[in-house]
Amino acid sequence: MTTQEYSHDPARPCSLFAGDDLTDADPTPGMHRKLAAHSEGMWTGTVDTEPKAVTGWHHHGDHETTIYVVSGEFRLESGPNGEDVVEAKAGDFIRVPAGAIHRESNPGDTTSHAVIVRCGSGVPTVNVDGPAAS
Repeated sequence: MTTQEYSHDPARPCSLFAGDDLTDADPTPGMHRKLAAHSEGMWTGTVDTEPKAVTGWHHHGDHETTIYVVSGEFRLESGPNGEDVVEAKAGDFIRVPAGAIHRESNPGDTTSHAVIVRCGSGVPTVNVDGPAAS
């Protein structure tokens, strides 16, 4: 893919979203999300999860999600009965497919902090009762 195939305006300037300007976003019990930017096609922000916290079950609709763990520990349960588990630490990336029902937890003793980028459209977070049984 060349620059001309995906660039809408090559003269358009880059943007800054200052960390102090992030706003509270998309509540799910057990985690605190902050929004940097949300436009058609992309959602960008952060998430903090307190030590020993377990979040509510949710999915991100049509959004594909990439999570970069900045600090702390990050555990993600998904799949039938939530039996598929991903354990991540600072420096790791996690991919969450569109529509995948999951929940996060922080098994560590310090708050975990992660950066999130979602690509897709529609509502970025849908809270649900839990995953389907196997």
